[in-house]
Amino acid sequence: MKRIFSRTRRITVGCLVGVTPASGRCFHAELVRTESSGLPIVHHSKYVCELPANHRFPMAKFPRVLHFLLQDQVITERQVWVPEIASKDLLGAVHTGDYLNNFISGRINEQEQRRTGFPWSEGIVRRCRYETGGTVLAAEVSLRRGLTCSTAGGTHHAFPSYGSGFCLLNDLAVAAKYLMNSSSRKRKVLIVDLDVHQGDGTAFIFKDEPSVFTFSVHCGKNFPVRKQQSDLDISV
Repeated sequence: MKRIFSRTRRITVGCLVGVTPASGRCFHAELVRTESSGLPIVHHSKYVCELPANHRFPMAKFPRVLHFLLQDQVITERQVWVPEIASKDLLGAVHTGDYLNNFISGRINEQEQRRTGFPWSEGIVRRCRYETGGTVLAAEVSLRRGLTCSTAGGTHHAFPSYGSGFCLLNDLAVAAKYLMNSSSRKRKVLIVDLDVHQGDGTAFIFKDEPSVFTFSVHCGKNFPVRKQQSDLDISV
């Protein structure tokens, strides 16, 4: 479970850089839900893609989370926001141009695919970009509503120039960079990463960024073998 918190609350809430609230396009969203005061949930049907038969990644978990939230009446459809796909400009604040061009166009060799655990496909590119867009939208909505949850994300093993461990784009880092870059005020971001695996990619990305504090609680004797240095690591 990964969450992004902003420590600065007074901002131009949820709006794109250079776009005023009156323009009606204040969020990176395909569907905005303002009629409910309940907890906003971000989800897109394209959070999933086809994988080879018997692939070990549990892709179906993303729609199932939303399904059971609705079925058990924890939320209603009126709480579900739909994100836009993350643009190359957003992704480029974290990832190198060469990596993005190769990843999006499919120039990913077999060794790189083994490191990520995914065979390359247009579908995997699309789902990762929508997933990252979902985290950006959740961050935007949180600044207005206080807390937002996305049914996907937390891809903390992705580094600027390569993917790893089922993580191809670092959605947490992209959202944090967006929060900082879209405000005229200096904003600090806390990333709390609670996972059996250390958030090594996120720690590496922000190792020299004093405005982002990375906090990871993870199993010490588990992937990745080579850990990075977060601002605070707790190994259990």
